[in-house]
Amino acid sequence: MGRSQESFNKKEVRKKKEKKRLAKEKKRLAKKDDDKQNLDDMIAYVDEFGNLSSTPPDPTEKEEIDPDQIEVSVSKSSAEDEADKRHSGIVSFFNDSKGYGFIRDLDTNQSIFVHTSNTKEEISEGNRVSFEVGKGPKGPTALDVKPE
Repeated sequence: MGRSQESFNKKEVRKKKEKKRLAKEKKRLAKKDDDKQNLDDMIAYVDEFGNLSSTPPDPTEKEEIDPDQIEVSVSKSSAEDEADKRHSGIVSFFNDSKGYGFIRDLDTNQSIFVHTSNTKEEISEGNRVSFEVGKGPKGPTALDVKPE
């Protein structure tokens, strides 16, 4: 009689692979059976206090809200706000050859960039000026700068 072409080691490897494949198939089928929840089981509701709940809210307890009564965090502008837009400060640094400098705001002590294109008249270091603050590409920029 002839010997089997398959060695003991090859038989063991084949058995392990088969066992692993069957275990994987069994896991897949078990997972498939567990996932048979319907969409209603997965929905969560939020109550009026912001808590999650599994029951839908009661439509009879619904409260009507007038959209005109909602206050937004941005206040309405008034004439007083227009006057408050002007700031005063002192020119802390100014380079005439390059045409830019910095103004130290007297209220906030913040350093604000200024360029000669935003000045009404000539300014130099130490001058007291009034200006409006605008948004520049690298931070706050002084606009409409006038000596006081």
